[in-house]
Amino acid sequence: DQHSTMKAAGAPRNVMSTLSEDEHAHVQACRDWQRTKAENGWAGLTWPVEFGGRGLTGLQQGIFLEEEHKYDLAVGMFAQATGMVGPSIIVHGTEEQKTQFLPSILRGEQVWCQLFSEPNAGSDLAALRTKAELDGDEWVISGQKVWTSSAHVADWGMLLARTDWDAPKHRGITYFLLDMRSPGIEVRPLVQATGGAEFNEVFLEEVRIPKENVLGEVNGGWAVAMTTLTSERADIGAGHGDGFAGVLRLAQQYGRVNDPVVRQELMKLYTSYQISKYIGYRTRTAASKGIAPGPEVSTMKIAISDRLAFQGDLVESLMGADGMLWGADAIDDGYWQTMVFMGQWMARIGGGTEDVQRNIVGERVLGLPREPGNDRTTPFRELPH
Repeated sequence: DQHSTMKAAGAPRNVMSTLSEDEHAHVQACRDWQRTKAENGWAGLTWPVEFGGRGLTGLQQGIFLEEEHKYDLAVGMFAQATGMVGPSIIVHGTEEQKTQFLPSILRGEQVWCQLFSEPNAGSDLAALRTKAELDGDEWVISGQKVWTSSAHVADWGMLLARTDWDAPKHRGITYFLLDMRSPGIEVRPLVQATGGAEFNEVFLEEVRIPKENVLGEVNGGWAVAMTTLTSERADIGAGHGDGFAGVLRLAQQYGRVNDPVVRQELMKLYTSYQISKYIGYRTRTAASKGIAPGPEVSTMKIAISDRLAFQGDLVESLMGADGMLWGADAIDDGYWQTMVFMGQWMARIGGGTEDVQRNIVGERVLGLPREPGNDRTTPFRELPH
């Protein structure tokens, strides 16, 4: 079975190692594992069979991801390709786009990045100002994107740009498939407090994109972006791995497992992991019945954000003064400092901030009124900037 095959392939158990210092080696490891999955029928499990997938349910994919995350495998680099742009191309793409991109994505031949957020368009993504103008058979793109994961190693990017400044802000956006090797693209890594540089700012100066690389309709990019973002949020809770088990091991290492207060906190954390897990099961079960992901995805994202904050506080209390150590001097080579103390903020913001998710739940679950404003009907060029 798949579990036994991973063992036979020599995949080490996940010991919470940080990313490889040799970034190129890490990217290649991601490509190799993605290709291995494709060759064995493990890639694109929920994709339709005609596009190289298995046609399985989201719940079945979730079970596979839980097993995959138990091993120290290079998996994250292709989440945007297989879990975001791939489903978007399946839903909105032309036959030519499906033929060009989908097989390569499954085989690990294309690393993708998401060129959505801008310096003044984060939570209010529809306020983006990167512009696209048609010139013959090409679109000419100029603007700036920020917080773009993996842009420095990406082959392709999913890009949102404004193509109609006289339409309301949600209606004048177009979704492009951008070759990241195109002239006019400058990628600048953003060094984080953790020392890593997974994020980038991307500058686009008169970058030319062929007309056939528009995904969906011109000025209809918001609908395509919602497919992408919904797919992203649905995948956030997938593959829970050994998160709780790692904290439990830490408590054992520090001799705190018999402390009644610590035991109570550990049970709270375990319960939080289970809540996220079963919300994910519920979402995937609904999807397998043809029900599109709804506000329950936002509920799961909120639950995960709350858990990350609680987990960070618990780990900090377990480690005490050791929490101030860094790198090789720290337990688990500084994993807890980089990925839990500091890294939690990246995970809590990525895929939509907590405030955005709470607004979605308030409007769609509780029936609260939308925040007042005329920005949804006013031409974008007339809005204050």
